[in-house]
Amino acid sequence: MELSILLMEQIAKLFIMIFMGYAVVKMGLLKDEDSKVLSTLVLYLIVPCVILNAFQVDYTPEKVSGLELACIASLLLLFILLPIVNLIGKVLHLNEVETMSIYYSNSGNLIVPLVAFMLGDKWVFYACVFMGLQTIFFWTHCKKVLSHEKGFNLKKIFFNINIITIIIAITLFFAKIRLPEIITGTLSSVGAMIGPASMFVIGMLIGGMDLKKVLTNKKAYFISFMRLIVIPLIALLILKVSGLVGWNKEGEEILLIVFMAVISPVASTVTQMCQVYDNDSRYASAISVLTTLGAIVTMPLMVLVFQMVM
Repeated sequence: MELSILLMEQIAKLFIMIFMGYAVVKMGLLKDEDSKVLSTLVLYLIVPCVILNAFQVDYTPEKVSGLELACIASLLLLFILLPIVNLIGKVLHLNEVETMSIYYSNSGNLIVPLVAFMLGDKWVFYACVFMGLQTIFFWTHCKKVLSHEKGFNLKKIFFNINIITIIIAITLFFAKIRLPEIITGTLSSVGAMIGPASMFVIGMLIGGMDLKKVLTNKKAYFISFMRLIVIPLIALLILKVSGLVGWNKEGEEILLIVFMAVISPVASTVTQMCQVYDNDSRYASAISVLTTLGAIVTMPLMVLVFQMVM
């Protein structure tokens, strides 16, 4: 129960950050399109700093074992949920923004600080496993869908700063190489901006919209229901049936972290990519706001269900 209350408090803080972004636009200090610069900074600078810093931990057999479990659980969910969401999208005739909003969760700027605050810094390492793997999906699958690109440009994928960062981070971990304090300190400071910066983007985009339309969009409520209720329940069923909880002495905690990454609101990266690649970023922002607000209730509820089932 205590964990659920902490979740509600942290999500409420993110919602206040969204309001701050909304306020600077409504006050005329900035325009909603000014958020595109911030989106670019988040995608290409802040997220890589978070990933690289998270893997700067001591190499131990326990860490490797936990890493393997988190990796297997994350890949299991990512690969099984993808065709399920695609099928839902086709059957219900959803557009690409709606489908991506159902599939992609806010595993970075929400889960990383939540895990650090609730469970401790040592668990952030596992939170970034799902985030790192999801980042690969972002820059292959999600980017292709939202930008309407045909086929995959392998050169662009492998030379993307986020993919390069993941490769470097994993290499440094297994090579037992620790970066100097001045570098990790810088990475940590920049990475700490991920939550506020991402929420400001969403708030600024909402500031350029008719808020009444956001709150009365019935389709957005349905997408939010799929993201916050249906997908988490499917994910919980997958984890339960897999039997992965018994693979590690800290299996329940590690799987909870992976599960939290899946039950979170829509990934702010969906909004940012819509903006960068000229898709419907305002609609994406509307869904993001509704899911962030709804997650104040649904995330603690889903964590309680997880603890009862697992």
